Amino acid sequence: MSFAWPLALASLALVPLLVAAYLWSLRRKRRYAVPHPDLALVRAAMPPRSRWRPHLPVALLIAGVGLLSLAVARPQAFVDVPIQRSAVILALDISRSMCATDVPPNRLSAAQAALRSFVETQNVDARLGLVVFSGSAALIVPPTTDRERLTESIDGLTTGRGTAIGSAILTSVDAIAAINAKVEPVGEVPLPPNGGRPQPDQAPAPMPTTPPPGETGGYVSDIIVLLTDGANTRGVAPLDAASIAAERRIRVYPIGFGTTAPSRMTCTAEQLGGDAFGEFGPGATGRQFDPGAGAGGGAGGGRNFLRVDEPTLRAVAATTGGAYHAAGDAAQLTEILQDIPREVVTQREPVELTALLALAAALLLVVAVGLSIRWNSGG
Repeated sequence: MSFAWPLALASLALVPLLVAAYLWSLRRKRRYAVPHPDLALVRAAMPPRSRWRPHLPVALLIAGVGLLSLAVARPQAFVDVPIQRSAVILALDISRSMCATDVPPNRLSAAQAALRSFVETQNVDARLGLVVFSGSAALIVPPTTDRERLTESIDGLTTGRGTAIGSAILTSVDAIAAINAKVEPVGEVPLPPNGGRPQPDQAPAPMPTTPPPGETGGYVSDIIVLLTDGANTRGVAPLDAASIAAERRIRVYPIGFGTTAPSRMTCTAEQLGGDAFGEFGPGATGRQFDPGAGAGGGAGGGRNFLRVDEPTLRAVAATTGGAYHAAGDAAQLTEILQDIPREVVTQREPVELTALLALAAALLLVVAVGLSIRWNSGG
């Protein structure tokens, strides 16, 4: 047990003072007692009375004062919160590169199947949310236990241009803040120069060298599972977003999906949103793209934005206290998704006991006063 206001524990000094004052009053009564020559006659005339009964109201009063002193110090106990009572935000990359066929039939279809399996196998009380991101990020399904709504949203996903990993993290943090009063919303975050688009020769993000801000304060039980197949191409930098998540004690579990040799990308009309990008005629079912053409929405040049940026994702995990996982095929992805909640089976969270102690103290004081009035009135 810990205390938010430990200095207030000094008020516990009232307890021994009250005990000493009561004992002094008893001795004073004995000192001024009137002697009587026939004690047997006095005892016979007095009604039977318990030896402890006169002291019970005072004992209850002192106990109530002690509990109030503890309550003022705002005691906190740490309890294990099961993952079923927490929220898991699934942040899914839907950039155009998710149509790469190195994971058959393509990355997006394999990810959708794995996410459906994950949703269907979770405990009925587990709250799951869905964030999707390409050039920007959006909360599609707030944390919910409605499995049908989640699976329908997963099945209806379409791809877009760009990969905003940092924005996806911040959107997921806000989704948690909406259901967890202990988490502060993100608010507005200024974009870096050039809209956050990396330069062609930009080096991968370094691993953090200092502990995350949230490491010393413990983590909330809600987590973010981030699935991406590429590198950040715009928006807030992933490590900047990870620092914000760490400040709010939220862990991020990134998953790098896909192989190191992306093949041609084959997108269905549904995955591209039909004719939304002007790439299909009536009745068309799909279109192939050359991975080298930058169809994933990334900048050209030295970095291949169709491959997983593992250094950055590992840094995101290290900054937030999560763990990075790599999935080269659909089976690995399914296994990783099923195992992540087991890594966070329980999470210790502080629970303030002030209200409980204050209520117990109030009950003791009421009982003490009630007994004193009843017994002193001869009832």
